[in-house]
Amino acid sequence: MAKAMFGAGCFWGVEETFRRVEGVSDVTVGYSGGQTDNPDYEAVCSGATGHAEVILIEFDPKKVDFEELLEVFWDSHDPTQVNRQGSDIGPQYRSVVFTFDEEQTEAARRSKAEQDASGRFARPIATEITSAGPFWRAEEYHQQYMAKRRQGAGMVGSLAR
Repeated sequence: MAKAMFGAGCFWGVEETFRRVEGVSDVTVGYSGGQTDNPDYEAVCSGATGHAEVILIEFDPKKVDFEELLEVFWDSHDPTQVNRQGSDIGPQYRSVVFTFDEEQTEAARRSKAEQDASGRFARPIATEITSAGPFWRAEEYHQQYMAKRRQGAGMVGSLAR
């Protein structure tokens, strides 16, 4: 198994998107890229910790490679926005690829350059690409948040994309 870590706005929807990718065995929501240990949601949302809301993905590279995960990443949010996604505003919602080795770093840089050159986006891509640091698992109520809401509300499938 291999790992990937992305920040693309609120982690609830991003988690849901990546759970649907064949070859992804697990997705955990949490925080990374900040300067404090064991941040909680409230502290991260204050913007004071420097963390981004992220997803940590475990995947089977024989079934899905990192480049394919990058394609899902670019498709799942607006990478041209700085410190926001839609109405969610703050550094915790920044677009970021945290890489675990030089191979991922090069693949992310190459993919970002290709996306930028494609003309797909009206503005330049603002996504950060940086080495992964500590990952802090978010509170349990954030894990599989969208699925829990559907189940709890008796609305299975109604919020699915």
